[in-house]
Amino acid sequence: MTENRLECRFESFGFKKEIMEGIKEAGFKVPSPVQEQVMPLILKGKDVIAQSHTGTGKTAAFGLPVMNNMKKDIGIELLVITPTRELAAQISDEIFRLGKFAGIRTGTILGGHSYSRQLQILKSGVQVLAATPGRLLDLFKSGKIQITEPITIVLDEADEMLDMGFLDDIKEIFEFLPQKRQTLLFSATMPDPIRKLAQKILNEPVFIRAITTDDSTNIDITQSYYVIEEHERELAVLRLMEDQDPEKAIVFCRTKLEVDKLSTFMVARGFNAKGLHGDMEQAQRNQVMGSFRKSLFDILIATDVAARGLDVADVTHVFNYHIPFDAKSYIHRVGRTGRAGHKGIAITLVTPPEFRTIQRIERSVGSSIELKVIPTLSDLRHERTKRLINELIEFSPVKEGIELVENLEKEMDIKSIAVVLASMLLEDEGEDDGPDQIGFTKKKIKKLIEMERNRFKSRDSSNFRRSRGKFEHKRKKQGNYHHKNKSKQK
Repeated sequence: MTENRLECRFESFGFKKEIMEGIKEAGFKVPSPVQEQVMPLILKGKDVIAQSHTGTGKTAAFGLPVMNNMKKDIGIELLVITPTRELAAQISDEIFRLGKFAGIRTGTILGGHSYSRQLQILKSGVQVLAATPGRLLDLFKSGKIQITEPITIVLDEADEMLDMGFLDDIKEIFEFLPQKRQTLLFSATMPDPIRKLAQKILNEPVFIRAITTDDSTNIDITQSYYVIEEHERELAVLRLMEDQDPEKAIVFCRTKLEVDKLSTFMVARGFNAKGLHGDMEQAQRNQVMGSFRKSLFDILIATDVAARGLDVADVTHVFNYHIPFDAKSYIHRVGRTGRAGHKGIAITLVTPPEFRTIQRIERSVGSSIELKVIPTLSDLRHERTKRLINELIEFSPVKEGIELVENLEKEMDIKSIAVVLASMLLEDEGEDDGPDQIGFTKKKIKKLIEMERNRFKSRDSSNFRRSRGKFEHKRKKQGNYHHKNKSKQK
């Protein structure tokens, strides 16, 4: 942070007293880059395009200034459209917490939930509505929701909505919204369809690029991911550890229970591993982290919170036991390796339902994450043999070794001696665990990719039919209008 960033405080924006109370209770002190750049513009009523990643404080960035400007007497004053139900619920909850001292009421409109319950929430009166595109469009078309007064519209994670096939829905939603409005668009990337949409729905917007060098991954880190079934996680980590043979690694888990379970699993199979999570006493955590820095053990299995701020220069590998929730978490985890000029390797385990998430993260971080197949047992043995050959070539003979071979030559020929010693070295590697194949093969991965493509084609086709139906309906209406006019003229 620069000195100017440190001097900036939320007090400098001139927020109302009740908004400041919400900020203080949330523990916010210094605004994030995106907050610092967009909040003054939103307070002035400007339309804004902000390029910013998830996890950078976007909800507060638009929520605080919009709540500060609310009249609280015209119904819905802030409509946030998001690609997923989870994000809509999260935004609604966060704005409610930030605006509770100002008496701000929030609600959600989500697919897969009861219509009547959601409509009841709207009737009770809310100032902030977070919604997914499909359900929102249904309610607009059926006339169950109407917005006629000037409001603020937020499109959050616009590029994700594009990927999910919601672009036509978004365009149609804006036909139901008042022309007099403030429109804010947030997106991690700016593909051409999003730029064209912005030109259509925003009025003289100010463009803010709130992406720093912290929002991308280090070029010294080689990144890859492997598709597995849920029940294969432990065996997959084990196989990849055996294949990679890391000098020092961190394995990131989501929960404390997973940390304990995986630590026990790895130690039982001969790995020098220890766990680190928030339930451990601070002294114990300090001891574990100190030992890891000193390389007294080589595999740290930890939760995100426990490993926050962990700075160890010689970590060679990072393993994501579960895929992180967003790009910022991914960058934080992966950034534990490839430090101080060293090369690093980052590996992520992904199940088929998470396949799209890793692709979205790849676009957000702006670097390539290669899709790979977990080595089979025969692949493992082949790589182990290659590694052993390289070690033998580079190893400098010691006096005792020379004497040992000279003594053995009295009993055996030199080739037999080499075969026996090599066999002993390979046996010391231990037996391999698990089935021959873990995770998806190239054939299964190809099929998964094809299924994803077909799913998008199906959605695109559905959107095309909907658009075509709209066009036909409009053409018929125009035809009827012209027919009536001709009849009148006659």
